[in-house]
Amino acid sequence: MNTLLGRRVRILAAITATAGAVLVAGCTSSGSGGTATSADGGVDLVKAGKLTTCTHLPYPPFQSEVDGKVQGFDVSLIDLVAKDLGVQQYVFDTPFENFKTGAFLNSGQCDLAAAGMTITEERKKNVDFSDPYFDATQAVLVDRKSGVTSLADLKAKGKKLGAQAQTTGEDYVRGKGFDPVSFESSDAVLNGLRTGQVQAVVIDYPVVQGWLKNKADAAAFKVVDNLDTGEQYGFTVKKGNTELLAAVNKAIKDAKADGTYQKLYEQWIGPYTPSAADSPSPTAS
Repeated sequence: MNTLLGRRVRILAAITATAGAVLVAGCTSSGSGGTATSADGGVDLVKAGKLTTCTHLPYPPFQSEVDGKVQGFDVSLIDLVAKDLGVQQYVFDTPFENFKTGAFLNSGQCDLAAAGMTITEERKKNVDFSDPYFDATQAVLVDRKSGVTSLADLKAKGKKLGAQAQTTGEDYVRGKGFDPVSFESSDAVLNGLRTGQVQAVVIDYPVVQGWLKNKADAAAFKVVDNLDTGEQYGFTVKKGNTELLAAVNKAIKDAKADGTYQKLYEQWIGPYTPSAADSPSPTAS
């Protein structure tokens, strides 16, 4: 993964609409982000009139840039928060390792982070998590020609495994004794499988579902294991930012109550089944 220092980042503006966001070309990190300003409800924001969201592109179906627009399940949910606050969402692309430390939240460059991020005790030391909004499992996707039938079979046959760096999927397989090839993004993970750098990958199942909508990928690859790791996704804010955290949790709760959550889930992910993420969990801060 690239370090934060010296890396140019893209800034993307997301209009408060489910459809997605509008790319703002040629922008880079602006340092501290300036003096905080208040939105509706007295929530302090780093930029006037904007809810600035850190993410890491691409990670479909949660966030990705398509035809100059940032869109996805996470983007749509945070649009609801922005609407409640009377502002527009502004999406800021950063390296994924930033989300473990909360660096861009602490420096005042972002108000919150939305990156398909699993709630863990380690991460909660550095950031405050929202209530969980999604239950996630890990999928093992293999090249159909590999002959691999499971994660255990992968090890027995000595095939190479890939994973996205700094993710819980990578942590999980390392804990099972694998030494996976690390890729910077989900797109790079899939490309590693396509080009034969690895014969299998482990990554969040909704991401795999998105890949397999492509007929060529479905013909070349298949899921051989679905690993229930008990993971739940949450959005994050700077530790102690209780006002914004409350606004995020309210938006999630309201969306689940009025049917908006189900509609967005079916739009971006697939058939909807109520799960543990439909109510607050003790894992959330």
